[in-house]
Amino acid sequence: MKVALESYLSDINIDAQLNSSQRQLSLAISAIADKQEQSLPLNLCLVLDRSGSMGDKPLEIVKKAAIGIIEKLKIRDRISVIAFNHQAEVIVPNQSVTATEPLKEQIQLIAADGGTSIDEGMRLAMKEVAANNQNCVSRIFLLTDGENEHGDNNRCLKLAELASEYNITIDTLGFGEHWNQDVLEQIADSAKGSLAYIEKPEQAITEFAKLFSRAQSVGLTNSRLTVELMPKVRLAELKPVAQVFPETIELPVRLEGNYFTVRLGDLMTDRARIVLINLYINQLPPGKHKIAAVQLGYDDPGTNQQDLHSDILAIEVESQGQYQPQSQDLVQNHILTLAKYRQTQIAEAKLQNGDRLGAATMLQTAAKTALQLGDQEGATILQTNATRLQVGKELSKSDRKKTRLVSKTILQE
Repeated sequence: MKVALESYLSDINIDAQLNSSQRQLSLAISAIADKQEQSLPLNLCLVLDRSGSMGDKPLEIVKKAAIGIIEKLKIRDRISVIAFNHQAEVIVPNQSVTATEPLKEQIQLIAADGGTSIDEGMRLAMKEVAANNQNCVSRIFLLTDGENEHGDNNRCLKLAELASEYNITIDTLGFGEHWNQDVLEQIADSAKGSLAYIEKPEQAITEFAKLFSRAQSVGLTNSRLTVELMPKVRLAELKPVAQVFPETIELPVRLEGNYFTVRLGDLMTDRARIVLINLYINQLPPGKHKIAAVQLGYDDPGTNQQDLHSDILAIEVESQGQYQPQSQDLVQNHILTLAKYRQTQIAEAKLQNGDRLGAATMLQTAAKTALQLGDQEGATILQTNATRLQVGKELSKSDRKKTRLVSKTILQE
C-alpha cells in the first residue's frame, strides 16, 4: 500500500509589491492499493442503543442492520457488540468471525428497556476493540436515538479523544429526532469518523452498509500530517486548518515553533481526505520561494509496519514584480465547502440567540454557496429552512439535523 499526497495552492503567484498575501493550501491525501492487495482485516464493534424509546420497530430494524454487517464479515475480521441503555452490556465479546449464527442469535436477544448512557457503551466498546487493535482497521459504529440523560457528555468527548490517540475510529449514527447532534458530531469529529442521520427506521440498513463499505476501503491508518512553515510564512490566527472532504471538520492544530501537526486517522483508497490550510505570506522578492514542506506519517497494517513517512513535499510560490494571478478552481471549491459549513454554524448560533432573521439570512447565504458547489440537494434544504424562518415558522428537530448534515457534506456523495 502506498500513500498519495498532492498539493494545490489557491494562487501559485503572489504580488512582490504587497506586504502580505493570503493563500489557501489544499492537500489531497489517500491510500493507493496495488491490484493484488486485499482489504485490511476489520476490528469492528457495534454499539447499539437498546433504551425503551428504541422499542418495537426501531430496534428490530437496527438488529437487522447489525446482522447484515455480521454476514459481510470475513474469517480474518473481528467483531464485538455492545448494547446500552442506562447501563452497558457486552453482547458479543471481541472475537474472530468463525461462525455467524451464534452471533446473530445473541443480537436477536437484545430487548428495549430503560434510559440512555452513551458513555458507558463507548467505554465497553473501546475496551473490546483495544484488546485486538494491531495490524487492522479498528472502528466503532455507535447508534443512539436519545439524549445522554443517564451519562456524561464530557466523558463521551474525552473517550472519543482517547479513541483517536489509540487509532480507533468512531462513526456515529443518530436515529430519529431526539438525539443530541452536537454530541454525536463532536464524538465523530474527535475520533476521525463520520456522522450519519437515520431519519426513518428503514434507513438504518443503508446507513450501516455505507459505513461498512467505508471501513472496507481503508488502506492505511493512524495518519498525521506535519507541515513546516518557512520564514515569513504563518498560519491564520483563527481556525487555520480544516478537513473539507469527505466531511468538513475543524482540525485542532499542535504548533511547535515553525512546525504544526494534525491527526487525520484512516486513509481510504476510494476517496481522499482533503485538508485546507489558511496561510499568510510576508513580502518576498521576485522569484520562486519555498513556503512550506509537508510530510505524512502513517501505519500500514497490511505489511505490519508502523510510523512510516511519505516523501517530503515542497510547496512553492512565484513572487512577481508584475503580478499575474493564476488561481485554481479546485481550491476555490474547497474554500466554498468550508464557507458553507461555517455559514451554517453562524446561522445556528444566531437561531440559538433568538435572531431568527439573522439565521435566515445566513442560511440563504449558505444555500447560495451550496449552489456554487453544485450541491443542489443541500441548497434546497438550506433555502427551505431559511424560508420557514422568514415566514415565522419554527425549525423542527429533523430540519435542524438535516441542516447540520448538509453543512458537513454533499449528500449525493
